[in-house]
Amino acid sequence: MTFNFLEGEVLLIDKPLGWTSFDVVNSIRYTIKRALNVKKIKVGHAGTLDPLATGLLIVCTGKYTKQIDSFQGLDKVYIGSMHLGASTPSFDRETKVDQTFDISNISNDHIISTAKRFEGEIDQTPPVFSAVKIDGKRAFEYARKDNEVKIKSRKVTINEFKLLNLVLPELDFMVSCTKGTYIRSLVSDFGKALNNGAYMSSLRRTSIGEYSVSDAYSVEELKAKIQAQYNHE
Repeated sequence: MTFNFLEGEVLLIDKPLGWTSFDVVNSIRYTIKRALNVKKIKVGHAGTLDPLATGLLIVCTGKYTKQIDSFQGLDKVYIGSMHLGASTPSFDRETKVDQTFDISNISNDHIISTAKRFEGEIDQTPPVFSAVKIDGKRAFEYARKDNEVKIKSRKVTINEFKLLNLVLPELDFMVSCTKGTYIRSLVSDFGKALNNGAYMSSLRRTSIGEYSVSDAYSVEELKAKIQAQYNHE
């Protein structure tokens, strides 16, 4: 495959653990600029993944950056794990456990039936540890300073919320959902619906619309292909 980054490319990237989505964009932009010997090139991503999440990230260059909104509007599929019986302020492993719960009386049937209640259109409040903007600042900037944060709820649609195993306290799951859904919030709300607590322990985005992570490059694979193409030329 020959890339034409100035004209425009749609790149499928498997975001590594610990990287922000902007880390990926910045790394790819830097590699392209060096390869093409240009000072500027448009590069952007179509839908943020948290640093503790991995999986499919669509990165656009050139004229395809104008299509980012259309990619962001596509439904997404995730697989992940949650820890039942504890909660954290960030709804994931970024912050420490702040509360623990007894899970000994929770039956598998109750867990399965509760998950079904979250399918369809639901009201969801994004986590305070998120990139949602409040008065021009990101919510996590307030949260990390222990400032009180009030975030408005939004309507999202959960096409499917399927539990893949029930080996407590860890639950593996698959979620298909619309734009704007926070899986961390879904996990936290699921724990509350069980009169308990839950936080997300891992997350991987497997698809965005028709695009699959199985077709994605790692960051290093893409950088190697870019360097090989332009060094050869």
